[in-house]
Amino acid sequence: MIDAFIAAAELVFTFKTLLVILLASAFGLFVGAMPGLTATMAAAILVPITFYMDPIPAIAAIISCTAMAITAGDIPGALLRIPGTPASAAYVEDSYGLTRKGKASLAVGIGITSAMIGGLVGSLVIVFAAPLLAQFALGFSSFEYFWLALLGLSCAALVSGGGLAKGSLSLLLGLFIAQVGLDPLMAQPRFTFGSSELAGGISFIPAMIGMFALAEILRNGRHGARLEKQTRVGNPFRGIGAVLFKYKKNLFRGAGIGAVIGALPGVGGDLAAWITYALAKRTSKTPEKFGTGHPEGLVEAGATNNAALSSAWIPAMVFGIPGDAVTAIAVGVLVMKGMEPGPQLLTMNPQNFYAVLMVFFLANLLLLPFGYLAAKASRFVFDVPRSYLNAAILLFCVVGSYAINNSMLGVWVMIGLGIIAYLLEARGFAVAPIILGIVLGPLLETNFTTSMMIARGDVWAFFERPVAGVLGVSTIVIWVAATVSGLVLARRRRIRA
Repeated sequence: MIDAFIAAAELVFTFKTLLVILLASAFGLFVGAMPGLTATMAAAILVPITFYMDPIPAIAAIISCTAMAITAGDIPGALLRIPGTPASAAYVEDSYGLTRKGKASLAVGIGITSAMIGGLVGSLVIVFAAPLLAQFALGFSSFEYFWLALLGLSCAALVSGGGLAKGSLSLLLGLFIAQVGLDPLMAQPRFTFGSSELAGGISFIPAMIGMFALAEILRNGRHGARLEKQTRVGNPFRGIGAVLFKYKKNLFRGAGIGAVIGALPGVGGDLAAWITYALAKRTSKTPEKFGTGHPEGLVEAGATNNAALSSAWIPAMVFGIPGDAVTAIAVGVLVMKGMEPGPQLLTMNPQNFYAVLMVFFLANLLLLPFGYLAAKASRFVFDVPRSYLNAAILLFCVVGSYAINNSMLGVWVMIGLGIIAYLLEARGFAVAPIILGIVLGPLLETNFTTSMMIARGDVWAFFERPVAGVLGVSTIVIWVAATVSGLVLARRRRIRA
């Protein structure tokens, strides 16, 4: 093992590899900080460039670019209420709420530092528990995945603003949008209206861009004034130590849960961030502050995001099963470079495995200096009149929506759902559950129909497996408790009235 570490260090700590890590991190920082552009898009753009690289620098470029882009995506979320990923949509209201309170530096600082710590924890999990967690993940059947997806959707409905009823309606709207396209099992078209483009479904990226970025432009675009000076970003690390120490339990709990859930193939950090944010709200002494600019949920879900990103590489490297879209790209790069993912990567070429881990540590450590530079550079945003800034954001939104499938459908989806989100928010509905419904809808439906076919229609089969039973009972208890709590509060209001 020591020899493998030494060999891995010789592969990573070369001028070429370190230069690639720095350049890829800078590129990921730029893409992630631009509204409408995503980490997946950044990784996809780098793939042709990796053709001309050695294996370790090639995979290092993907890792460092992705880690930086996902963290940088929290910056427009904090400053402009435009989340970079569906996971960051879980805590964007608190992040933006801090900015509106004049604490933009704190919002950006929490995002950077919690992401770094979460990423390092996820990397440590890979070192010590990669085979064990991967084996645990492979033990999940369609029953467990169904309950896990339903649990995540339940958390989104329960913690969203506007109350349980409006959160549930928003979630159902997202699940309805996820139905557009072909049936995942029988390939029957649904709500496509004869359009071949709609047969591929509605991508969550144009939907997310529209429902956050375009809706925000519609809400504030009529004002040409500059943004308030009190929201400008100063030193993002000032006072951050005290905040993280105060919420240290949330920090490490979020990182731990993110590392476990991220290791499940096809789940990734989007679901994990929603679960930990809901957990933070449920266990908080001040749950009423969530969604108004409270650091507690931001710390926990922010750490979850990067921890899940790191641990998503466990099934990718150990069994060749991608954990999310980014690792699917990375698996292709691994295969292309002759680093065939699978158990033999740990046995026959352990130096390559440990080299990837070292790149993870370096990429997460670089979050601090690069995040600081991004935070300081963001002050120029506030020197631009809001009308000009909105025009630039709208340009990036159109480019990002079009680039997903090189189709105008993405642009029309962005515009349509942006208008819908604007109207819904004006009436007190939360839009974040809609995004999660679009993301997790296919996972929920596929695993439900698969499970029903396996069980031959027997509903009790969803509770027969131990893990599935625990997840199922937990989900039902959460819904029953939330419903009873809502009825009790409504009755108290009627009595007082």
